[in-house]
Amino acid sequence: MKTPELSLICPCYNEEEVITLFINKLTTIIKDIDLSYEIIIINDGSIDNTLKKAKELKEIFPSIRILNLSRNFGKEAALTAGLDKAKGSAIIPIDVDFQDPPELIPKLIKRWQEGYDIVLAKRKDRTNDHFLKSLSAKYFYKIHNQISDVEIPDNVGDFRLISKRVLEALKTLPENQRFMKGIFAWVGYKTTTIEYKREKREAGESSFNGWKLWNFALDGITSFSTLPLRVWLYLGIFISFLSFLYGSIIVIKTLFFGVDIPGYASILASILFLGGIQLIGIGVLGEYIGRIYIESKKRPIYIIESEY
Repeated sequence: MKTPELSLICPCYNEEEVITLFINKLTTIIKDIDLSYEIIIINDGSIDNTLKKAKELKEIFPSIRILNLSRNFGKEAALTAGLDKAKGSAIIPIDVDFQDPPELIPKLIKRWQEGYDIVLAKRKDRTNDHFLKSLSAKYFYKIHNQISDVEIPDNVGDFRLISKRVLEALKTLPENQRFMKGIFAWVGYKTTTIEYKREKREAGESSFNGWKLWNFALDGITSFSTLPLRVWLYLGIFISFLSFLYGSIIVIKTLFFGVDIPGYASILASILFLGGIQLIGIGVLGEYIGRIYIESKKRPIYIIESEY
C-alpha cells in the first residue's frame, strides 16, 4: 500500500452513537483534498459497540486502520498510540464528537503546505462550556504559563496539524505520564494558529468530569514545572522567620514585663496552621514522588490487543 500523505488520528471511548456520522462526514471532506490519507481509529477500551461500528466502517472505507487497546488507558495514551502508528507526512488528531470541526482540515493543510510544522486550532470562545469549566480553564492556562518554562497556547486542545518531523521529535520523549498539550508545546518548531468556534457534542456525553479535569490540571502543572516544590522552601523560610521574630518578642517581653499566661486558643491555632501547612507540603511532594515511582516502573503507555 502506498504510504499515506495525511494521517487522521481519532481516539474513541464509547462513541457508538456518533462514530458513523463522523467518519462519513470526515471522508466527504478529505476526499476533495489532493492527498492520500489514512484514518486511525483508536478504540480506548470502549464498553459499547464502538469497535463493532469501526469494523463496519472499515468494510466501507479501506483507508481506515483500527487500533483496539486492551483496556481503557485514557485519551493521552490513546492519542500516543495513534501517533506511534501514524505514517503520514502530516498528522491531525481529531475527536469524533464533532467538537473539532472536520471542515477546518483543509485550512490546516493549507498552512502546513505554506511551510509550518505545527498548525494550531484555537477556540474563539468557550460559550458552550458551563461557567465553572470555562473559568477553571482560563485560570489553569494563566497559572501554568506563569510557573512553567513551557508555555501552552490557551484554548488549544489536541486538534492541530503536526508535520512528520514534529512527530519524530515527539517519539523521542519517553515519559509514561503524558500531558500531550505540554509535550506538543515542548518540541517547538514553526507554528501558526487558526481560530474556530467549538460546537457542542453531536451525541453522547464527555467522559471528563470535574474530578478528572482537576487531576488533568495537576498532571499538566507537575509535568512541566517544579515551582510547586520550590515554593515550600520559601514558605518554610518565611514561617521560620516569623517564628524567630515572634520568639524574640516573647523573650524581650518576658525580660521587661515578666511571664504572662499563654493563651490556649493561640497555641492551638498555631499548631493547626503549621500542621496544615506541613501536610500540604507533604502532599505536593507526594505528587512528584508518585510520578517518579510510576516512571521508574517503565511500563508501556498502552497495550494494543488487536489491529484491523
